[in-house]
Amino acid sequence: MALPLSQLPSEMIREVRSRKWLAFFLFAVVSFAVLGAGFVFPYKYQSQVVIFVDDQNIIRPLMEGSAVTTEISERTSAAKEMLWSRDLMMQIAQDREIFGENAGQLDGEALERRIGMLRSGMNVRPRGDSYFSIGYTSESPMQAFRIAQRLGQLFIAENSAKKRKESRSAYNFIDKQVKNYESILAEVEQKLKDFLSENVDGTEGEANSRMANLRRQLELAEMERTELIARAESLESELQNVQPMLSQGRSADSFTQRIREKEAQLDDLRLRYHDTYPDIVALKEQIAELRNQRNRASQTGELNQSVSEGDQLVNPLYQDISAEVAKTRASVRTQESRIDSLESLIAQQEKRMERIQENKAQYSELTRDMEVNEQIYNDLLKRREKARVSMHLDIEGQGLNFRINETAQYPLDPTGPQFQLFASAGLILGALAPFGLAAGVLQVDPRIRARKQLEEGIGLPVLAEIPKVRTPYEKRKDRWLTVSVAVCAVLVVAGYGGVVGAALMGVI
Repeated sequence: MALPLSQLPSEMIREVRSRKWLAFFLFAVVSFAVLGAGFVFPYKYQSQVVIFVDDQNIIRPLMEGSAVTTEISERTSAAKEMLWSRDLMMQIAQDREIFGENAGQLDGEALERRIGMLRSGMNVRPRGDSYFSIGYTSESPMQAFRIAQRLGQLFIAENSAKKRKESRSAYNFIDKQVKNYESILAEVEQKLKDFLSENVDGTEGEANSRMANLRRQLELAEMERTELIARAESLESELQNVQPMLSQGRSADSFTQRIREKEAQLDDLRLRYHDTYPDIVALKEQIAELRNQRNRASQTGELNQSVSEGDQLVNPLYQDISAEVAKTRASVRTQESRIDSLESLIAQQEKRMERIQENKAQYSELTRDMEVNEQIYNDLLKRREKARVSMHLDIEGQGLNFRINETAQYPLDPTGPQFQLFASAGLILGALAPFGLAAGVLQVDPRIRARKQLEEGIGLPVLAEIPKVRTPYEKRKDRWLTVSVAVCAVLVVAGYGGVVGAALMGVI
């Protein structure tokens, strides 16, 4: 039956007072056991390097848009994964400055154990937005210091090498793509050049313009032909009403009229030629001869003879109309020949337009390939220059970069619980151990120890409670026992303190 909690403290004290030597031995054993644990506890020393992420330097805004600085995402996990890699762990595991001259001669199993030890002792923790720490915990302070220092150095060196490698790889890849597109662009240009040299029909716009021009010329030629035909028919109708020959007597008027006609012809020729021109010379002679004939006829009296005896002359009007008819018929034939030529050219142009339509799809495809490849090529050229600048930034150590903000320090004190804590906890736990044991025993002891156990547990009324009565002998014996236990406890505490002091002073 469980003891009520209100009665537990008094019963604990009574149990401890009734078993003083057991409580003393329990106190001594627990105290020295905790103190012994403080001696054998493996103390850990930790050293760490603080890394600063320099992502706000002056180079970044100056080179914005001209270069791409290497980004670092999830810095803590990325740093841990980089340091966790086997290559870096092997470099530290075989470092002679840390593990001695024989560090590089480890066999496979020993090397694996050392790598596992390094990985278990390493830790990477964030420290704000722009800082994180790389630390190492070891039982040896010197080893913790050297390994932490080496981890920071390897991380900086590996990160710089990785950035340079990434930027150079990016530049090489883009440069390779640029050269590839140069060859593709040259091939497409050659195809387009060959196509244009083989197909000289021109473009669709040129063909349509040429066709419209030919049709316009054809319409004009047909209209001119119609006009010329109508003119020729009109002249032929007029020519039928004109006499081809005229009978002219030898009168003064006839000679004067002929002389005037010749003089008109002479004036017309003088407008175009010099006086030495043969036709002009001949007309002058004819005019002079007509004047001589008129003078002789006037002297002999022949001017008064009848008209029937006159000369038969060609009608000038008939001659002019006939010439105009012939000229008009020749113009009609010329226009018909021109119309035939234009119709032939239009037929050829229609075939040319058919060929242009057939080649239009191929030309569009070649032009589209040319434009697309040229756009990609120009974009790659810009990206290659950006990659070149980025590569030089990484080589020069600019842009987004890591640097050691706080170097590793030699650890003077171990981390975690120290010996002073074990020493203080030993006395406290030793003093509390008897009372804790008594409390545990009271909770499992089935004996009735308190009045409430009967009243509340079983429901039986308790009429009276008889206290324990001790004789004077029992009192003297208990007092002597208490003094003996107290003296022994003081001796134990003194010995405990001596051991602790010797340990703190470095004697033990």
